[in-house]
Amino acid sequence: ELFVQYLATYSYKHGRGKEKGALTYSDLSHTAEECETFQFLADILPKKILASKYLKMLEKEKRDGEVGEDEDEEDDDDEDESVGEDAGS
Repeated sequence: ELFVQYLATYSYKHGRGKEKGALTYSDLSHTAEECETFQFLADILPKKILASKYLKMLEKEKRDGEVGEDEDEEDDDDEDESVGEDAGS
């Protein structure tokens, strides 16, 4: 209970809570990212992003992953050929 109270008070004082007169989720997530004391909460209180931005990030990761996999497959083909040549000798 004291921990939650400290987190809320710290977030309110160092966030935009004073301006708005309220504690917001963005205040909490900013505190988790910026304050070393609350760094362990960064995964629990991530910054909010728009769904469209998240989908674009997923598409980019997928494209980057496919490019990396294609290069790995080409390397595997080269290794198979060299093994076949050694076995035939």
